[in-house]
Order: sequence, then structure tokens, then C-alpha cells
Amino acid sequence: MAPGGGICNEVCEARAAFAEYDVTTTNSELRSSSFRKGTTGVGGKLGTPLTSGVHELLECPVCMDLMHPPIHQCPNGHTLCSNCKLRVHNCCPTCRYELGNIRCLALEKVAESLELPCRYQIFGCHDIFPYYSKLKHEQNCQFRPYNCPYAGAECSVTGDIPLLVMHLKDDHKVDMHDGCSFNHRYVKSNPQEVENATWMLTVFNCFGRQFCLHFEAFHLGMAPVYMAFLRFMGDETEARKFSYSIEVGGNGRKLIWQGVPRSIRDSHRKVRDSQDGLIIQRKLALFFSGSDRQQLKLKVAGRIWKEQ
Repeated sequence: MAPGGGICNEVCEARAAFAEYDVTTTNSELRSSSFRKGTTGVGGKLGTPLTSGVHELLECPVCMDLMHPPIHQCPNGHTLCSNCKLRVHNCCPTCRYELGNIRCLALEKVAESLELPCRYQIFGCHDIFPYYSKLKHEQNCQFRPYNCPYAGAECSVTGDIPLLVMHLKDDHKVDMHDGCSFNHRYVKSNPQEVENATWMLTVFNCFGRQFCLHFEAFHLGMAPVYMAFLRFMGDETEARKFSYSIEVGGNGRKLIWQGVPRSIRDSHRKVRDSQDGLIIQRKLALFFSGSDRQQLKLKVAGRIWKEQ
């Protein structure tokens, strides 16, 4: 028996139960990546490429991801990451001894000398980072995948822009239009039903880029409203190069909004809750729709242009 260790009574959970844990670089990503030996890292410090032997030492035996401080070990020297230590109820998944609070400082020190490629290398990021800087970079890497911009349902699909465009067209049956101007008519037979429901998403191909036009009904506080806004399928820096205008009208009246499209890096709900778009209250929208006010009839028109 190892000194200071007692056999755990709990049955350690299977590794497969933690397959969804996805914070650090995964096995397959690292093994499929190429490493540049002797690459100069931050501050000009020469880092060490990750070899297969060191990779195995830094790999958590539960989630199979690379470990970051604090790296824990049991009295027998078996290591695992801090997240999995909580999940296995302080029981070593290898020998079943109690883990305690022993840090593997030597392994943490080894990790400091390593340099790794960004996990989004396959999407175009070819930079190399010190082991402990990689995670911070990946959180804001410009090549990281985008989330599906469709707001009508919770969609977990991620990918680059061409993949998401095809996904929206084939899976969500979103209308695709070419051109930088639009003129739509929205009709709803029962406008009294406002239940935070998304109405419409339309994608426009304009200036060789894609834009998502959202038009929906929801409650703003206690007031039922309609909102139209535009999102850009790309990063925020690219989105700022464009502007757009939207007008909602009918019955000889109209409201006009001008703004900058938001990147799809910002979630649909974040944009909506920030009220960054044209908002019209239901009472006014029905007035725009005509005298009977029993059916919503609105014209939503606008255009997109590139700032010089």
C-alpha cells in the first residue's frame, strides 16, 4: 500500500463519461498536427516541441486532454487534471487510491518548456504558442469555428463560413438571395401571438460576403414588439467595414434604422437583448398594417453598403 493512501470505495467513472469535456487540445488534434522544432516563442524564448513520450505524460487518463496546472497526482504517482479530480470524487482512476492534494510540480515545470500549435491549425492558424499561453489564444483565435447563426432552434453545428452557409441552406431551409438590397413583405394572420418566437432568417450574398437578416417577434419587458437586425457572417473587424439600413412600413408610414451589422460571434440573443436594431411596438405595427388591425402586414426593406 502506498504511504498515506487508502483504497477508494467509490467506483471510478468510465473514461467515456468524460468525452464531452473539451477545454484543452485533444489527442487527435495533436497527433494530426505538425510541430516546428525549435520555434521561437513569446519573448524570443526557444521552446521544446511536444514529443509522443511527453505527450503521454501530460495526457489526463480520464478526459484524454492535455493537463494544465494544477496537475494532481496520487501517492503512487499517477496524474490527472484538476477538472477530472472532482469528477472521480478524489479517487485515482488508475490505482483507486485517494488522491489527496498532491501537486505534480515536476510535470508542470516540464510543460512550461513546451510549445504547441493552435488547435485551429486546420482552419488556417499556423502560429505556435507556449504550452500555458495556448488556451488563452484559442479563446479568441480568429480562425476558431463559428456557431450556427440560426435562431429558430438550438443548433450545435459549428464550422467555417462556407460550411455554415451550406448548413443553413440544406438543413434549416433558409432563403438565400444575391444582392445588397432587399424588399420583403411579412404577413401574420394572428399578430396577438407573441411568444418570443423567431420569425424569419434570410441570408444575403453581398460584396462576396454573407449577411443574415433577422425579423422576429418577442416581448421587451411586458410589451410585445417586432425587431429587425442584420448580422455579418465573419469577425467583428470585418463587420465594421459595412453598414446597413432597414425600414419597416405600411399604410403610408415607415420607420428607418441605420447601423453596423453585428458579427455572428455575438449570439443572436445577445444582439437582440442589446436592442441593436429596428424595434417597433406591436400596436404601431398593426397601425402600419391597415384599418382592420386583425392581420400584420409589414414591408421590410433595406440595403447594405461597404464603407470607404
